[in-house]
Amino acid sequence: MPRVTMDIPEKMAEFSRLCTQRGLALTHQRQIIYRALLETYDHPNPEMVYERVRLELPNVSLGTVYKNLKTFLEAGLLREVSVHHEAMRMDANTEPHHHLVCVRCKSIMDIGVGDLDPVVLRRRLPRGFRLQRVNVEIQGLCAACASPASLESSVEG
Repeated sequence: MPRVTMDIPEKMAEFSRLCTQRGLALTHQRQIIYRALLETYDHPNPEMVYERVRLELPNVSLGTVYKNLKTFLEAGLLREVSVHHEAMRMDANTEPHHHLVCVRCKSIMDIGVGDLDPVVLRRRLPRGFRLQRVNVEIQGLCAACASPASLESSVEG
């Protein structure tokens, strides 16, 4: 599945529009941070985003990156992925989709909603619970970790 349906310039224009709509200042740092997220398919953690951003903004702090990522999450410009798998991971693809998670290397890949049968709840939700989004996470081994060489090295180690 393609990571995003629009190219990066279109997504950046959408980011600019959404920042204005949601009352967020459209700073140079925020644009660089968001673009760094769009340019990756690996659902990075904040430290990975920080390393990418530092290539363009050498004086940026890790705290600034964390603060902006939190702002983006609160504004609905990002999704947080697999909070129960170690570090917080970011996803700039806010369109409906699910994830494949490698249990060994912790890589995360998108899988389209059309690639799964619809999720059906067989019971009623608890009284007062308001469903916002269904997020399916399929766990297994990615191609690299499932390769015969990789499986042999894990048995020997």
